[in-house]
Order: sequence, then structure tokens, then C-alpha cells
Amino acid sequence: MAHAFTVLGVDREVWLARAGTTYRLQIGDLSLAVVLSPRGDHAHELILHDNSHRVFLARRGDDIHVHLDGDTYLLRYSHSLARFADQSIDEGEAVSRAPMPGSVIAVSVQPGDAVQRGQALLVIESMKMETTINASCDGIVQALHVGLGQTFERDAPLVTLELGTPAP
Repeated sequence: MAHAFTVLGVDREVWLARAGTTYRLQIGDLSLAVVLSPRGDHAHELILHDNSHRVFLARRGDDIHVHLDGDTYLLRYSHSLARFADQSIDEGEAVSRAPMPGSVIAVSVQPGDAVQRGQALLVIESMKMETTINASCDGIVQALHVGLGQTFERDAPLVTLELGTPAP
């Protein structure tokens, strides 16, 4: 699942997915195995690649204060819908692109299908993480650029939608 945070004034998009009993955190080309276990009074044990850290977390609204290794950081969560609400699509289509290299493990739509914003289009797998690719807007599936079991690179087009309101 994609999340966006502002850290030290820089917007960062991160992906978090289950990987067995742990999680996998993807930031750009960096992939980390992550475990975060509560220890009481805002204290947590953070395990990154088998290295344990004591971290203190405090959340207020969309702000997360992190105290780690003697330093304090402010992370501000950015809601996806709010981030993209002001972006206008001036083309007649919307293209869903691969957030990372991987392979297709499930396809939920076919060309010609009417879809609604947020509807699952396909599921991809990358480094044992499953990610659902959802429709970014209402429309009609114009093209599936990948098929079940097919591999792809980061930023490859996966599904193209023709913008419009699907019929009920």
C-alpha cells in the first residue's frame, strides 16, 4: 500500500506490504524488512534488517513525532486523495503505472469493462509483496498492457482507462 510523508520538507512516497510475519518497506529502490512492536508508553522496538532500535512515537492528527537514536523527526502523513485531488487530468485517458518491478498475479478487469474510482484492476507481486492496483478514476478499461504471470519494470504501463462515468 502506498503512503506519502513529508520528512524534513521533502515529500516521500513509501510502500508497505506484508511479507509473511513481517512487513516490507519500499522507499524508491531501497527495500527493508520491518517489524515494529509496541513496548508501552509510546516506546516501540523497531527492527530493520535484523537490527533492533528503541523508538518513541507520538501521533497527533497527521503528524507523527519520531524519537530515534537521540534525534527527533517530524513526519507528516499526506492522504492520497488530498494529494491528487488538485491534479487535473487533461487527457482523455488515465494510465495506471507500475510502482515497482514485479509480476501480475491477478487480473480483475478486461478491456471494455466499466470501472469506478478505487475499484481493483489487478494485483501485482514484487519482492514477495502483493499490491492491488486500483482505478484512479471512473472510466472504461481501454487496454490491459500486461497479463497474468507477466513481468514488468518500474513505471511500465499496466492499465489504460478511457475517462468517463461508467454505466450503472
